[in-house]
Amino acid sequence: MGASWYYMTTSWIRKTRKVGPISESDLLMRIDQGKISPETLLQSSKTRGKWVPMNAIGPAIKHWKKSHPEQVEE
Repeated sequence: MGASWYYMTTSWIRKTRKVGPISESDLLMRIDQGKISPETLLQSSKTRGKWVPMNAIGPAIKHWKKSHPEQVEE
């Protein structure tokens, strides 16, 4: 777990902005806090510099499902 991550967020005036770099542990903490959802776009060296939704990243979506069991669709 050593990649630097970036994620896209929307500000109050509906402009998207890139946040980062953040560590993988910080990424997991923001997933726990609900700041990063399955639809949030993420980027790192592990995604080969491409923006992908968090739900396409296995370990991240697994962590989200574990920390948000009430929102997991069966």
